[in-house]
Amino acid sequence: MNRKEQIRNAYKLTGGHAGFYDGMMTYSTIPGKAVCRIVWNMDGEKNLRYIEKALSGVPEDFAGRLLEVPVGTGVLTMPVYRELKEVDITCLDYSPDMIAVARQRAVTAGIDNIAFVQGDVGALPFEDESFDIVLSMNGFHAFPDKEAAYRETYRVLKKGGTFCGCFYVQKGNARTDWFIRHLYQPKGFFTAPYETKESLQKRLSAMYEAAEVTAVEGMACFRCTK
Repeated sequence: MNRKEQIRNAYKLTGGHAGFYDGMMTYSTIPGKAVCRIVWNMDGEKNLRYIEKALSGVPEDFAGRLLEVPVGTGVLTMPVYRELKEVDITCLDYSPDMIAVARQRAVTAGIDNIAFVQGDVGALPFEDESFDIVLSMNGFHAFPDKEAAYRETYRVLKKGGTFCGCFYVQKGNARTDWFIRHLYQPKGFFTAPYETKESLQKRLSAMYEAAEVTAVEGMACFRCTK
């Protein structure tokens, strides 16, 4: 099963039984599709494209140690992890409720090479250079201390390792920016300040040996080598 098929499998597994969050992430429910179109200006093709780009730093034949932070409900990554039999996977999130959902999803998928940790991305409970890949899907726009998050994800990554994922950036879509300012931020879902695609490229290029940033509407996807 290739990566695109794995992502589409996440959509199918979620289907009409998804909660609001999972339905939005996977473009799989009527309310989820509405939010993607109205807030993010994304149809199913764009949604698939940004997720595929965000996960491109995780090779299909990868064997090593991987950290995902935050794991959220695991709706996008568990179908991928199910195929990574030789990987030592650690999933961290600040929310015990999110971890509980992700853990149950892993059990249902029969994934046994995975550990779940409750913790703060700004103070990761791991030794320096512990992981070959650090994956962060839709997290940095919500982290209150982004500087600490950048430092900590860099610290726990091995030399030559990959930092990859995605998050919201400003100036990718004006309508998205309006919703973030007037709805998502007041409700506490997102936390300023935010990067732009250009500022993120500059930041990651200064930190990493190589950094590639692409954007799909207001979502930036990145892949860096330490």
